[in-house]
Amino acid sequence: MNTSGLRAVLWDMDGTLLESEELWDIGVRELSEHLGGPMTEETRTATIGASTPGALAIVFDSLGLERTPDALLQARTWLYARMAEMFADGLPWRPGARDALALVRSLGLRSALVTNTERELGDVALDTLGREHFDLSVCGDEVPAGKPDPAPYLRAAELLGVDPRHCLAVEDSPTGAAAAEAAGCPVLVVPSLIEVPAGPLRTFRDTLVGLSADDLHSLHALVAV
Repeated sequence: MNTSGLRAVLWDMDGTLLESEELWDIGVRELSEHLGGPMTEETRTATIGASTPGALAIVFDSLGLERTPDALLQARTWLYARMAEMFADGLPWRPGARDALALVRSLGLRSALVTNTERELGDVALDTLGREHFDLSVCGDEVPAGKPDPAPYLRAAELLGVDPRHCLAVEDSPTGAAAAEAAGCPVLVVPSLIEVPAGPLRTFRDTLVGLSADDLHSLHALVAV
């Protein structure tokens, strides 16, 4: 086995490591109702994987609401209070995710959590994930722009001291895959709630279950540039 090209694995959180994407779906739907109307399927799809500011903008626009700073702050406060309630009830793992994290650590690869979730809730989720699995984490409120902007992945690679081309990003959504690809990272896509289109730096698996050391190297080498 040779992992000479692969130096680090960058993990998305919601929908990739944890089943929390479904909780965000509930929270954003409830927020839409709270703000004045039900969420359409088109709006729902657009919010999956989005940063908090991005998701709020999508919901406000779908309801024809003015995006004033005060209104957005109130909506964000309401949403995060609701999400904190659901996170506190427990965050189930995605299939194979716990073993995949342990595998990366056993190989001596660097590891980072790269999420659009803001630090306030990211720290709650890290208590479930186990901080020992990561060298560092980058949250959505710690970069100039969230996914699909490449900034979160570029920041994680910079902090790790690893070229993005030597990182394998693991993602579940079109938004996250686009961010990682734009940063120059080969991407392993394990779709969760919605289909993810193909891309030049993307390769796909149905699940993280059974992921092996050879798989990691092969997946990275398959699309690395």
